[in-house]
Amino acid sequence: MMSGPGFVEGLMQPRPLLIKGLVERAEALFGGREVVARTEQGVERSSYADVVVRARRLASALQRAGVRPGDRVATFAWNDARHFELYLAVPAMGAVLHTLNIRLSEEDLRYIVEHAGDKAIFLDASLAGALPRVEGVAFEVVMSGDASVREGARDYEAFLAEGDPAFVFPDVPEDAAAAMCYTSGTTGRPKGVVYSQRSTVLHSLVAAQVDVLGIAERDSIMPVVPMFHANAWGIPYAAAMCGARLVLPGPRPTAADLAQLIAAEGVTKAAGVPTVWQDVAQLSPAPQLGGLREIICGGSAVSESLIRTYDERFGVPIVQAWGMTEMSPVGSVSRPGADSAPADEVRLRALQGTPVPLVQARIDAATGGELQVAGPWVAAAYYGEPPGEDKFTGDGWLRTGDVAELVEGRYIRLVDRTKDLIKTGGEWISSVELENHIVAHPAVREAAVIAIPDERWGERPCACVVLQEDATLDAEGLREFLSDRVARWWIPDRIELIDAVPRTTVGKYDKKVLRARYAES
Repeated sequence: MMSGPGFVEGLMQPRPLLIKGLVERAEALFGGREVVARTEQGVERSSYADVVVRARRLASALQRAGVRPGDRVATFAWNDARHFELYLAVPAMGAVLHTLNIRLSEEDLRYIVEHAGDKAIFLDASLAGALPRVEGVAFEVVMSGDASVREGARDYEAFLAEGDPAFVFPDVPEDAAAAMCYTSGTTGRPKGVVYSQRSTVLHSLVAAQVDVLGIAERDSIMPVVPMFHANAWGIPYAAAMCGARLVLPGPRPTAADLAQLIAAEGVTKAAGVPTVWQDVAQLSPAPQLGGLREIICGGSAVSESLIRTYDERFGVPIVQAWGMTEMSPVGSVSRPGADSAPADEVRLRALQGTPVPLVQARIDAATGGELQVAGPWVAAAYYGEPPGEDKFTGDGWLRTGDVAELVEGRYIRLVDRTKDLIKTGGEWISSVELENHIVAHPAVREAAVIAIPDERWGERPCACVVLQEDATLDAEGLREFLSDRVARWWIPDRIELIDAVPRTTVGKYDKKVLRARYAES
């Protein structure tokens, strides 16, 4: 610790950064702001005041049921108001919110619940059949629907009724665990990432900034990104902190449901993966998106063609955000800088963007240009595992597994995942860049490029292409289109026209399925 002549100690109040502070602020200042949730029966309306009172009841009921600070409380649910109540109540009482991915296999779910040591699970009745029973879980609560679908489970409303609406959220250490999410496990077992009270508050403060996600009290924001995926990109906490009206899309949101909800509820800002917005753009007749002012898009690369579609057809800008579960998750946002030319806007918005405040990024030439990151909401290790240099550097930076470059000295451009690069004749082809050129063809809806073995060149690209409805295009036509856009040796030798690109549980292209189908066959 610094000391000695001339040293002056800071004289600020030593107040911890706690999620309960965000909750209490929402209750005190924005109690009348709406929380809207679509359900199977229609639309439920409540307010931040209502939600926080129910969160206090919930925290009290959990405490009476034996949940203590540090205990893990799991959720298996849609984006709805009860899930939001758990988002507030569990970390505010000092326990750990553990969101379970509803699309994982029973084997992975059982492993994750056992590995996390979950004490309780809150689940939606409609998902009861997808969740295996796990020994060691003290009790289960069914949040929406008939609790009898889960033998021995308790009813959510009856559970809440046992709680005290005047429950006082306790003070806990700011470095205490607040929430945990597991990676999707595309390579090996899923790994647990634990967010602290402090990291979550700091992430919320920065996410709300104008040049980040830009969340304000006047907004009506709809997180389409699932609440089980990286805390819905931190939007529920940032919205509560700012008093933004929250619109939750509920169970099984289709493109038509989302478009209708955006228009009916006056949504000004929405967030979701590219496939969501591709599906909305494909609706016929074209949807009316009301007062939607901006779409935050992430989870996988956003193509220039999708950005242009929303600019030209809907007048709604898409802003790309990039991050990882290990980063809470927001790491960079692509908003063109003050000196950018209008002609460059679309190109810049298709990049992964500028690191957000407090996140540092570097590109390590020694590892082939891998992007590495550090910051106060970036993981230092996985739950239950020592830091390993396969994922963390010796000096404590997170290895993202992405090959990247800096554009104009500030914008991150992900060239590819290290595992998705194609090495042909000693030269590298970026699958992401090739995909972007392919989807620029007006007949193409989406494309995924993988490497296939080649006796002469080592690897060659194989393009798996989904066409627009009623469009016609053959392999030679696509190759001719690409001949003016990429180097000749980038043009795929093999082009497969498929009905749909397989996806992971969080909506990303599942290239391991395509490799098994085409590269390994």
